Amino acid sequence: MKKDEVAMIGFEIVAYSGDARSKLLMLLKEAKTGNFTNVTEGIASVDELLKKAHESQTQMLAAEAGGEEVDLGFIFVHGQDHLMTTLLLRDIVMDMVELYQRTNE
Repeated sequence: MKKDEVAMIGFEIVAYSGDARSKLLMLLKEAKTGNFTNVTEGIASVDELLKKAHESQTQMLAAEAGGEEVDLGFIFVHGQDHLMTTLLLRDIVMDMVELYQRTNE
């Protein structure tokens, strides 16, 4: 896989995980104010974005696992960083939403 192809995959991962991150932070703000009405559908939307990012990542993993030479660049590494931190943020936001819900009961 050529460097420009890998870079495009990296950009996809950054875009999907970046959108997911923004939505997570918005959901956290809503939960903080006691508004939980959009949390369930918001998390579903976040999960769909993270799924798309993971599918982009899997393209490259499958190519390399199939013996294809993969020319990594910083853009892909940056995408990986975005994806992993967003996955962690999702877990943290879910825990915080649950705490805010308990507090508001």
